[in-house]
Amino acid sequence: MKLAALVLAAVGAAATAVSPASWSRPTAPFQIADNLYYVGTEGISAFLVTSPKGHILIDGAMPSSAPAIEASIRQLGFRLGDVKILLNTHAHFDHTGGLADLKQDTGAKLFASQGDRKALETGTYPGSEDAEFLKFKPVAVDHVLKDGETVRIGGNVLTAHLTPGHSPGCTTWTFPVKIAGTVHQALLYCSTSVALNRLVSKTKGPQYPGIVDDYRRTFARLKTLKADVLLAPHAEQFDLDAKRAKLAQGAPNAFVDPTELSRTLSTSEAEFEIELARQQKAAQ
Repeated sequence: MKLAALVLAAVGAAATAVSPASWSRPTAPFQIADNLYYVGTEGISAFLVTSPKGHILIDGAMPSSAPAIEASIRQLGFRLGDVKILLNTHAHFDHTGGLADLKQDTGAKLFASQGDRKALETGTYPGSEDAEFLKFKPVAVDHVLKDGETVRIGGNVLTAHLTPGHSPGCTTWTFPVKIAGTVHQALLYCSTSVALNRLVSKTKGPQYPGIVDDYRRTFARLKTLKADVLLAPHAEQFDLDAKRAKLAQGAPNAFVDPTELSRTLSTSEAEFEIELARQQKAAQ
């Protein structure tokens, strides 16, 4: 057991060593909406959706981030034991790394998609299973989510939208939040960036079969969704720092922008097509 713990610690250290420092650097938690709090690191998001009957924690950030997330939850005045459900946007080490520890410390159940279940339960990156720096501590999935399924607790209703591509089971979440007395639709966008994914490869093949078609279906689907409040797994993907600064200056609607999702998708889709063309050319 001690050897296994040392191996897992080494894997976590490897992931941290090759990642931007901001991904692991703690930051003060803060309230976005009546029932929504940011409890992630400086560069990697984690969100706490609260209710009197229990809380939902979305994403676990880096392999070393569980203590910082737990400290943020306590700092906000919430009990770890009141976190009843863990959700995940996608099974990559920078968003799942802390989930195993968070699950153990809270006693919460992990809900995740079938497409990402294997990655979560093996602690690997699908298609790059041998890459040590992409590994994280495996975590058991307690409930497999279906597309369109709702997760409910204490009046909060979160809807799962399967948006594969970035990972095989990438899951976008929508849920209502109240800001300054007004109810808005929040959307936690899983991600549509190519990142380390092989879209085509002459030697290794794609990251997983059907990845290109998945991306294109996901772009089409996300265009049908509406959001007043865009959230994302990486701070820069939804301009977290600027919005947080506005919030601190007294602007209650700093996170409200009904046009942000469409702009984000337009930019990401163009970047996807450029990267696909580059990889196709390289594979010729």
